[in-house]
Amino acid sequence: MTSARAAAAAEEGPGAQAPVTARAGAGVSGASGTEASGLAAAPPRSLIVTVYGLYSRSHGGWLSVASLIALLTPLGVDEQAVRSAIHRLKRRGVLEAGKQDGAAGYALSAAGRAILREGDARIFRRERATLADGWLLAVFSVPESERNKRHQLRSQLTRLGFGTMTAGVWIAPAHLYEPTAAVLRRLGLSAYAELLRADHLAFGDLAEKVRTWWDFRQLDALYGQFLDTHGPVRERLRREEGRGAGADGFRAFADYVRALTDWRRLPYLDPGLPAELLPADWVGLRAADLFFALHADLEEPARAQVTAMLD
Repeated sequence: MTSARAAAAAEEGPGAQAPVTARAGAGVSGASGTEASGLAAAPPRSLIVTVYGLYSRSHGGWLSVASLIALLTPLGVDEQAVRSAIHRLKRRGVLEAGKQDGAAGYALSAAGRAILREGDARIFRRERATLADGWLLAVFSVPESERNKRHQLRSQLTRLGFGTMTAGVWIAPAHLYEPTAAVLRRLGLSAYAELLRADHLAFGDLAEKVRTWWDFRQLDALYGQFLDTHGPVRERLRREEGRGAGADGFRAFADYVRALTDWRRLPYLDPGLPAELLPADWVGLRAADLFFALHADLEEPARAQVTAMLD
């Protein structure tokens, strides 16, 4: 696999997500301890990418197959599904096979490590852009003979969180310049695009325009599904805290990995638009509050559980 193909495959890492489903109410708790079913169950491949992003880099970027199977079991993923997902990630150039002390395992490829580093900055960013920051424009024109490059550009700009002004002019908050430039260079697309900084001077209502450049209905649905699925987890944690109950490591790990897997697509679709341009009481702000509350509650006990299992 070429480095460009590997990078393109790894690109789905932080932003990859199960397909959108209709919102649902509370359901029966599964092996993960997640109390609702508003989102489609994340595929094993997405869960493995999350596990690598969270825990492999503190262990040299490598995890044994046996460890992955043990870590995915609390998430309701069986051994065969883990092995199949690992094989697909290897084929896509995200993981590389290797042994340590005689144990079979997989390490992140260079492309996989790069994507996860970029994902850290995006997924765990709480700050939103401000109007004073200005905008980033991606302007491109691709010959018809290379329309596959046009499709690649559109796909990558969508994944990065750009909105569409016109067919060849896409827009995002200015803080996305560096990750955008890095992705276009890595995938060999920089020769087809220009990146420009801009301010909105006139005409029309910018908040109304923003709602035509981005798909707010899709974002509303996805954020609502996140609240439906993971809100009950937060409520359960509050009840347990009120009773003075200690954290269950396995359950904390499963809840955290599922929440992060469901969350990590959203900061790519929603690029942190200025709060002044968002609808009143926008569901995305409540979803962000929920994710970061879960992160504060679950990250430490989940990491302690993983460390105990891997060390």
